[in-house]
Amino acid sequence: MNKQQLASKIWESANKMRSKIEANEYKDYILGFIFYKFLSDKEVKFLKENDYTDDDIKGLIEGYSDEDIEDLRKHGKSDEDIESLKKEAQEQVEFIQKGVGYFIAYENLFSTWIDKGKDFDVSDVRDALSAFSRLINSGHKKVFDRIFDTLQTGLSKLGDSSGAQTKAISELIQLIKVVPMDGKQDYDVLGFIYEYLISMFAANAGKKAGEFYTPHEVSLLMSEIVANHLKDKNEIKIYDPTSGSGSLLINIGQSVAKHIDDENNIKYYAQELKENTYNLTRMNLVMRGILPDNIVTRNGDTLEEDWPFFDESHDYESLYVNAVVSNPPYSQNWDPANKDQDPRYSGYGLAPKTKADYAFLLHDLYHIVPDGIMTIVLPHGVLFRGGDEEKIRKNLIEKDKIEAIIGLPANIFFGTGISTIIMVLRQKRSKDDVLIVDASKEFIKVGKNNKLQASDIKKIVDTVINRENVDKFSRLVSKEEIRQNGYNLNIPRYVDSSEPNETWDIYASMFGGIPKYEIESLKEYWDAFPKLKSALFEDDGTPYVSVKTKNVKQAIIENENVIEFKNNYSNSFDGFDASLKSKLIDLMDSLNITKTESEISSDIFTRLKEVPLIDKYIAYQALDDEWVQTAIDLEIIQTEGQEAIKKVDPNMVVKKKNKEDTEVQEGWVGRIIPFDLVQEHLLKNEKDILTQKENRLAEITSTYEEIIGSFTEEEKESSVLNDSNDAFVTAEVNKEVASIFSNVESPEISILMQYIDLLDVKAKKSAKLDFINAHSEVSWDKIEPNKDGTYGKSKIGSYIKELQSTYSFDEETFEGKIVQVSSLLFEEKELKTQLKKETAQLHELTKITIETLDDEKAKELLELKWISPLVKAIEKLPTEIINDLVSEISNLEKKYAITYSEVATEISEVESSLSDLIDGLSAEEFDMKGLSEFQALLAGE
Repeated sequence: MNKQQLASKIWESANKMRSKIEANEYKDYILGFIFYKFLSDKEVKFLKENDYTDDDIKGLIEGYSDEDIEDLRKHGKSDEDIESLKKEAQEQVEFIQKGVGYFIAYENLFSTWIDKGKDFDVSDVRDALSAFSRLINSGHKKVFDRIFDTLQTGLSKLGDSSGAQTKAISELIQLIKVVPMDGKQDYDVLGFIYEYLISMFAANAGKKAGEFYTPHEVSLLMSEIVANHLKDKNEIKIYDPTSGSGSLLINIGQSVAKHIDDENNIKYYAQELKENTYNLTRMNLVMRGILPDNIVTRNGDTLEEDWPFFDESHDYESLYVNAVVSNPPYSQNWDPANKDQDPRYSGYGLAPKTKADYAFLLHDLYHIVPDGIMTIVLPHGVLFRGGDEEKIRKNLIEKDKIEAIIGLPANIFFGTGISTIIMVLRQKRSKDDVLIVDASKEFIKVGKNNKLQASDIKKIVDTVINRENVDKFSRLVSKEEIRQNGYNLNIPRYVDSSEPNETWDIYASMFGGIPKYEIESLKEYWDAFPKLKSALFEDDGTPYVSVKTKNVKQAIIENENVIEFKNNYSNSFDGFDASLKSKLIDLMDSLNITKTESEISSDIFTRLKEVPLIDKYIAYQALDDEWVQTAIDLEIIQTEGQEAIKKVDPNMVVKKKNKEDTEVQEGWVGRIIPFDLVQEHLLKNEKDILTQKENRLAEITSTYEEIIGSFTEEEKESSVLNDSNDAFVTAEVNKEVASIFSNVESPEISILMQYIDLLDVKAKKSAKLDFINAHSEVSWDKIEPNKDGTYGKSKIGSYIKELQSTYSFDEETFEGKIVQVSSLLFEEKELKTQLKKETAQLHELTKITIETLDDEKAKELLELKWISPLVKAIEKLPTEIINDLVSEISNLEKKYAITYSEVATEISEVESSLSDLIDGLSAEEFDMKGLSEFQALLAGE
């Protein structure tokens, strides 16, 4: 399984196991166990790298108890021997503590729990977690101390008894034992699974979700803005004062790492109020491979217990960082009392006690260095609320701290539908304007939530980095304009992203024609295709034009400007597939996955630079849509080697067995190469044969429907149809066919029936022979004779059935339809049997083909999987542009195709016809008076 499939499987199983425990609470257990597995596996890996054997690892102990020492003495060990063993054990513990920051004895390793099988008990977990707390290296206390407290104190919630708790934990550890802990990529398998589970728990945790999780897309948007600002630095400090799961910090680290040589030069600072969420931060940072020395975390109230602080060594530490990123709790209560002299708020003001939003913002701003940057997620209300918040907003603007404001789509965060913004601030800026971006419409709908696509993120980040004015999207606003608006930063005041209302031209509605000003709304097309407008529209010198061609699409496609546009576009992507091949196929073992995607997107943007009309962000989305799977494949290859391309894995599916879900194998799947890709390109003949049979089955099904549709109501009452009258009952059809054929008569059948009568009366042999000789019109040679030249009754009966079966019925009769259905049912059964057998054979052949691929064929298939879909997606963009233009012109043409005068004439004609019809009616006196009045109304009287 790839990391997405594995993460999805773990979530699905965990969700079923959750029982009565809330998602937000249950996550602490499953993520806690994943983290313990990570630490156990990391220690084992460290030991094997230092030449420890499996037997050496089995000998790992914390030390010798009094009972152990007594046992050693019983086995003849002297005090000197015992002291030597105790010293050796202590040195071993210290060696491992120094290497990984902690020590886990063999009996407490996650793998040992698995090996215990039915002997495993909840007490094993309690003992292991207690021992872990004791055996943390003193230099790593801040990273690991009390990190398992939430898990340790919550074990009792997993069951009412020790047995129930053991069962629940056993299921948990069996579930996560397959999680790999040795990912080599920046965004490794473990990290992906961890964040996936956190996001799924957040999605199912309702309002509690905001306490610990910022959606990945929002994190990425903030991270890319920050990373661009920090790209020229060699050493970087980043800080999240409301860290939650730590995903914001991690995403920034990954984005920054693309620009620096050594990602170990990034130091991470985090603070979180709630202990269980604080533990998530630490776990997530550690599991991403960040060095413990680069992790500094605090569990406390950010607004009440700020850095600087005195640590255990009494060293005074001031915290100033290159970047702060945060998603604080929205509009939270806080205590501003006695904060007037707090340097974080001095010179700006204090946020109201019922809304701490600006308190968090000013806290973040205080902690960045002069050339630093910060991004913060806040509710939209901070842009326009009055009172103390207006005072703070005014000071921020006058001191030129606000770099940009980004309005996000609603429903983008789990558990809340309120509108939110990202505010970007800096300590020192050379300009005093503010970039305001309205990205509220940049999303796709995913379930109940809205989601930023990769192209949306790219567009927003580019706009912020380049400080661009984009119509209906972004605008640079001067400080003076903001002053004139009373320091109100409400986005719609500055950026109008609303769609224009549709207007109707009065003259065109009355007399027809298309207004020229509506044609001019397509100006970007006319600029790109200078000769196209005159080729499409008849201009009589009035403010109105008409379409001069019946086939608009053909006229556009054949226009020389359009042809030139397509050719230029095609030329701009000359060598694109070869470039992709050299990047992806030739360097698959060593390329940097994240940087390579960035390089390809830059290449696409460069190629599109001189091409009009094409939205480069649509092209970028095409890249990202394909890149998601390509990146997964590359991670597998870089972790397992190119041999992974030729691997197949069991296809495990969940099926009901004895009313319980059971996982069973159902064939195979390619680890990287899909079976259908192999069948399409390497086993095409075999696949085509199956496809033809599948198509024939579909035709048969369609024919059944047509036959049922042709039945009379009486025929539908026949037993040949099921109760729903939408399918045939095979047994009943066969009975009906037998009955139909049994009634078939012909001269030959009639003579044969007379012969049977002779047999029934036990006629003499001579009489039978005379009858046979007298009736040469019967094909006696087709019947197997007796030794004496006569024929037996069974043979005659079989031949009669054969003659009946060859009878041709009129296809329009009920009998003809049922005979056809009988034939189809037989054919369908044969086809299904063949398909089942041949599908299994093709599946097995595909498996063998993948496993025996030569290197060149493997690379060809990778090219077809990774490169061809992207190239095709890029190639079709000009066609989509042309289709959009055809649609626009078609809509304009339809809009004014029917004039008011034509509608009025049609109404008048209908009224006149209706009045004439009334004239021909006769009725009672009062009915006639009513009809007469109706006629008067129709006549406008």
